[in-house]
Amino acid sequence: MEQEKTAVAVDKLVEAYIKIRDSRDEIKREADNKTKDLEAEMAVISQTLLDHFKESGIDKAGTPFGTAYRTIKSRYWTNDWEEMYNFIAENHSFDLLEKRLHQSNMKQFLEENPNLLPRGLNVDSEYSIVVRRK
Repeated sequence: MEQEKTAVAVDKLVEAYIKIRDSRDEIKREADNKTKDLEAEMAVISQTLLDHFKESGIDKAGTPFGTAYRTIKSRYWTNDWEEMYNFIAENHSFDLLEKRLHQSNMKQFLEENPNLLPRGLNVDSEYSIVVRRK
């Protein structure tokens, strides 16, 4: 009898979970679509401002509504990681790298090498629930 009550409760909880998740996903899809439209409009305005600033030779314009700035945004990457690692080591410039671990690779390394634990490694593991639709 107790097992039947538990099964019914689990059935209802899973059903409710899936309904809530579906509703959340629909709301997120609608918001994403609206956000994409707004971002597209903003991109057109940004490009128009960039063109105006370039033609006018200015980097900033103040208005009663706000101030627009033209800035340079730079991104850096490499296509040759071996060469980049060598450069960083030769110049003792390890601060050029971000300080984070690749989660899946670390997990796989520890599974394959359970006796090799780097000093200072922290691990936070917890149980979670996964609900799949039937």
